[in-house]
Amino acid sequence: MEKDLEQKQKTIDSKYIQQHLANERTFLAWIRTAIAIIGVGFLVSNLHENMEPNLSQTSDYLANIIGITSVGVGIMTIIMATIAYLRKYKAINDQTFRTPKITVITLGIFVIVIAFIFGIYFVLI
Repeated sequence: MEKDLEQKQKTIDSKYIQQHLANERTFLAWIRTAIAIIGVGFLVSNLHENMEPNLSQTSDYLANIIGITSVGVGIMTIIMATIAYLRKYKAINDQTFRTPKITVITLGIFVIVIAFIFGIYFVLI
């Protein structure tokens, strides 16, 4: 009787518990990354506002672009991480998991674009 109760309580999720926990850790790492990206945008915008008022309009424009782009990329990172988490959750249970190359490549390109805009900004100030 006790064995029957144990078997009924087992779920597909518990069969792959290590994979689900790793998926959750990965999701949380993406969330931390998104928060850091957003924070960098705010940091640049705030530092720019506190600098000398003699800065050019181009640097003002770039500081605003960096802030807006960082927030946008941070939000996109959260959305993409959530979608990837839910897809991996289902794929783990269905045993059809494949590495999400497109998500990693897309987010990598976003970060490269922000870094490029940073480079331009720091050259101009």
